[in-house]
Amino acid sequence: MGNIALLDRIRQNHALEHATMHILGELCTPLRLMGRSDWNGFTLYGEVDTQDVARAAQEAVARLKDGDWRLAIHPNCGTNLAVGGVLASSAAYTTAISVHGSRWGRAAAVVMAMMAAFAIARPVGLAVQQYVTTTCVLDGVRIRVLRRASKGKLTVHRVAVEHGV
Repeated sequence: MGNIALLDRIRQNHALEHATMHILGELCTPLRLMGRSDWNGFTLYGEVDTQDVARAAQEAVARLKDGDWRLAIHPNCGTNLAVGGVLASSAAYTTAISVHGSRWGRAAAVVMAMMAAFAIARPVGLAVQQYVTTTCVLDGVRIRVLRRASKGKLTVHRVAVEHGV
């Protein structure tokens, strides 16, 4: 498997993770979950019924294949945080090296630049999810197996995804 195929699998699984969480949010409220995607599927951390996860994951595949791309984008995704961090640190660095004047004047300019960066971070993060970190092209994708485990008080669901079916 080449690097491109590996990245495509991660993007597909990331979209499935988000879609599953959206659907679980419709079924179970309040929902307190965290997810993590990789090349072989995704993992959900938090207390949720295993049958609900199974139904939501199957529905996620079907709805994404039907073109419901909005399910692939999640407002609480770590991508949004990463984008915010990159934008804010870039704005701070660029401002710090380019603005001249008193220390307080430069500090104020850095704070203003960081605030502007954080103001645009959410829409930019959502766009990065849509075009970079997820994909709704799920040809040949299906849920292979779902496993539930407990790690102390933490419930973990591992959803293995099969590609190229």
